[in-house]
Amino acid sequence: MISIDTVRQFALSLPGTEEYDHFGKPAFRANKRTFATLWVPEQRAMVKLSLVDQSVFSAFDPAVIYPVPNKWGLHGCTFFELATVRLDMLEDALTTAWQAASEKRVKKKK
Repeated sequence: MISIDTVRQFALSLPGTEEYDHFGKPAFRANKRTFATLWVPEQRAMVKLSLVDQSVFSAFDPAVIYPVPNKWGLHGCTFFELATVRLDMLEDALTTAWQAASEKRVKKKK
């Protein structure tokens, strides 16, 4: 089992990451963009992935890694069950999400 503190320490080790309260949940952002939240009582982490990355990670075991079961899941929000997920997979997912959040936003032309 991966502890909440282990997830927190890893997320905060990623450059430019800050922790903040997101509707009562510890959350992590880089470049003002949230890339993960901790669901402490449920012992799970939500990681914001691209839909392609979400499908790759979820293919491992949909009981361990799966889209959030609402509209957010359709936008890449992915749950990781801390009791059963491998640490290296969660670290890979957090790093992938952090990289996407850290990228500079490109302004869309109208």
